[in-house]
Formats: sequence, C-alpha cells, structure tokens
Amino acid sequence: MTAADAWIIPDWPAPPRVRAAVSTRQGPGVSTGPYGRLNLGARAGDAPETVQANRLAVQQALGLSRAPHWLQQVHGADVADVDAKPVGDEPRADASVTRQAGEPLAILTADCLPVLFCSVDGSGVAAAHAGWRGLAGGVLEAALLSLPSAPQQAMAWLGPCIGTGSYEVGEEVHDAFVATDPGAARFFTATRPGHWLCDLAGLARHRLLAAGIGSVHGGGFDTRIDDRFYSYRRDGAQSGRFASLIWLQP
Repeated sequence: MTAADAWIIPDWPAPPRVRAAVSTRQGPGVSTGPYGRLNLGARAGDAPETVQANRLAVQQALGLSRAPHWLQQVHGADVADVDAKPVGDEPRADASVTRQAGEPLAILTADCLPVLFCSVDGSGVAAAHAGWRGLAGGVLEAALLSLPSAPQQAMAWLGPCIGTGSYEVGEEVHDAFVATDPGAARFFTATRPGHWLCDLAGLARHRLLAAGIGSVHGGGFDTRIDDRFYSYRRDGAQSGRFASLIWLQP
C-alpha cells in the first residue's frame, strides 16, 4: 500500500486499466467540526450542500469523467449493476458492478469493510460494503459472482476497516458466522463472557478464498485507531464516511 495525505492507493496486481483509490479525512473537502474535512456520507448528519461539494471535489481530484455511483447501503447482499439502466440515483444495495469504462463505483464506510474486486483480464470491476451483517449474508460472494470472469480469474483488495483489537462483538455476531461455519471460530478471540474480539478482515478473506477467488490482497488497517479515517466506534453518530472507489479506464 502507498499512502499520501489525501488518498490511499491499493497495492495489488490489478491490470493497468483498473484504477482504485480510498479517500481519507485529509482530502480536498470543506466539511468542518467533527466531519472535517472530507465527509462523503449523505446520511451522517453533515450539511447536504457540503457533502455534495465534497463529492464533486473527489470526482475532480481523481479526474473522473462522471460522478461515482453512490449507493444507499443497508447492510444487505444486493448488487447494483450500474450498466443496467436505470439503477436510480442511489439504489438500495451494498455492492455494485460494472463492465464499462468510465463508470466509477463507490462504497462508503466508517469501520465496516470495503472490498474492491476486479477480473484479472480487466473486463469488470465490483465494490462491496461488508459490515458483519452483509458479510454473514453473502455480500462478498454476490459481488464476486457479479463479475464477468469466473471467481478463479478475479482478485480482491480489502480496504480500511476496524481492526481485531478494536472490534469487540457479542453472541449475535459470533453465532452468525460460527453456527454455519465452525472454521470461522479462529477469527474470534474470547474476551469476557459472551463477547469476542472479531477479525472482520480475516473473516472476509476466509469467505472469499472459500468461494474460489484467485487472490486476496490488502488488509492491515484499524479505522478506530487510525485518525486518517472516520470511525463510528470512535466518534459515534457524528462520524463521517470515507469512500473506496474503483473504475475502469478506457
């Protein structure tokens, strides 16, 4: 991974026409107070006109020919195919896919896991939002299967999410994974009765490899302790959102 003040650029062996970037709080935004400065979440309590200005700044900074395809994320497993018009201004979905150049996909997070996908031949890209509910519900597998290539001819990059040491969960989360996959138990470390530390990125890698993906890259972040990122667990209801974007160049 390489990182600048404003952006993190995934370090993965994607084909040259696949471009990707992750925004940070230090990007070219105009949010102030707890949202400062590049909040991209339209439902985080920031002023709507400020969010729109920030989104335009992202488009301009990355040299995108059109606005990213934002989603109304609901912690589910639906995939919006942005090539199948119309998809709405912000479709209710937690993943998106395109096979067309110049159609940037965007995922908003603030502790949940963003995952970027591409076919190794550059024929398609996808992006997914994986909180624990979506991850348990199969959003990553759905995004992987939406690509034009077979899973074995695809790769994924795990973006910034809450780290294991910062993510204590209860029985509902633990059982959502372990009840159907005993092998998932190794991604939970008991802390106190009925509670575990959860390795969200590890669970995602485990599920993707089980689904037959060719390779998985990235990981190693902790949004709760890394102040480059927004974190709901750290900042509460006034946390903004950062974006993970992927697109195809012509």
